[in-house]
Amino acid sequence: MVNADQPISDIGVPTLGVEEEFLVVDPDSGAPVPVAGEVVDLANRLGADLCPELTRVQVESNTPVCRTLREVRGHLLTARSTAAAAALQAGAQLLAVGVPLTGPLGQSFSDSDRYRRIGRDYGLLAAEHGVCGCHVHVSVPDRETAVQVCNHLRPWLPVLLALTANSPIHQGVDTGYASWRSVLNSRWPCSGAPPYFTSAGHYDAVLDMMIDSGAVLDPAMVYWDVRPSDHLPTVEVRVSDVPATVDESILLAALVRALVSTALGAVRQGDQGLPVTTEALRAAYWRAAHDGIEGDGIDLFTNHRVPAAHLLRRLIRHVRPALRRSGELRAVNALSTKVLQNGNGAVRQRKAFQRRGRLEDVVTILSRDTGHDWLPDTAA
Repeated sequence: MVNADQPISDIGVPTLGVEEEFLVVDPDSGAPVPVAGEVVDLANRLGADLCPELTRVQVESNTPVCRTLREVRGHLLTARSTAAAAALQAGAQLLAVGVPLTGPLGQSFSDSDRYRRIGRDYGLLAAEHGVCGCHVHVSVPDRETAVQVCNHLRPWLPVLLALTANSPIHQGVDTGYASWRSVLNSRWPCSGAPPYFTSAGHYDAVLDMMIDSGAVLDPAMVYWDVRPSDHLPTVEVRVSDVPATVDESILLAALVRALVSTALGAVRQGDQGLPVTTEALRAAYWRAAHDGIEGDGIDLFTNHRVPAAHLLRRLIRHVRPALRRSGELRAVNALSTKVLQNGNGAVRQRKAFQRRGRLEDVVTILSRDTGHDWLPDTAA
C-alpha cells in the first residue's frame, strides 16, 4: 500500500499515491509462473518497493505520497523497470495486463496467513483471482468527507473503467470484452460500485454487517471500486485494469485526483452528489467493460447511451478547474487525445491478436507497453 508513514496534506491540491499490480509470466507462452516471491525479493534488493499479492503470479508496486504527476511518473517508471529486471533474473517476464492471457485457471496463494485464509474461505473464486488493477489514493480531510466524496465519484467510475480497459484476452481467446478483469471481479460479494452512503456511520454499519456475515473477512476485503481507505486519510479508486503504459496510469491518476478535488469543493458547498441507482450503474459498468474506450457508454446524468469518447471529454470538462489548479490540464488533454487516437491497452492487445491469432504477438505488445511512456515532457 501507499506509505502510511508519510504525511498526507489536505491543503490546496491533494496529494496522491498509486499502486500498480503486474503478472509474472513465461516469456514465450505468456502463462503465469509462480515466482512472484522471488521477483519481490530481487526487486527490493535493487531498491524497489514491491510486495506480493494474493496469488504467487502477481506483484504490486507502490509509490510514496506524491504532489505532482512528474513525481508519480518517476516512481512508476522506476518500479516497472526494476520489477521487469527482477522478473528477468527469475527467468520470467513482467506484464502490465489485467488478466492472464493463458494458463491454468487456479493459482497457488502467496505465503501469508491472511491470503491462505482467503484461499480456504473463498475457494476457486480466490484461486482464479490472478487479475491486476491500478489503485489511486487521493488525500481527503477526514473519513466523513471521504464517504461523501465517494458518492460524487460513483457516476464517473464506468468512464475510468472504459479508459483503462486492458484485459480482452483470457484463456487464449478474445473474450469479447475490453475489460474481462472487471467481469471476473464482479463475482466477489463486495465489488463494483459501492452503495450511496448517507454518512460514515452508514458506511461502517454496512461494513460491519458484511464482516459479520462472512461475506468479507476484514475492511481490506472491501473491493468496492471507490472506498475510504481503512488506514489512511484517503479516498481509494480501484476501478481500473492496470493500464498498459505508464502514461495511461498517469492519465488515470490525474483524472482521479481532479475528480476528488472537484468533489471536495462540492461537498463543502453542501452538494450531496447524484444518487445513481444500482441498476443504472450495473448497466454502465457492463457497457464500459464490454466496449472499452472505442465503443459506447452510459451517461449516468441522462441515462442515455453515447460514445465512450464523449463521456471521457465530459469528464475532463467537469474537472477542468481542478486540472488548471494542479497544472495538469495540458498533460491530460495530450494524453487523452493520444488514447482516443491510438486506443488503450485493450485495443492494442486485440489488434495484435487478430493479426495472426497468436498469443506471442500479444505478449510482445504488452512487454513493450509495460515499460513505455509516451510524453515525458507533459506531466509537470
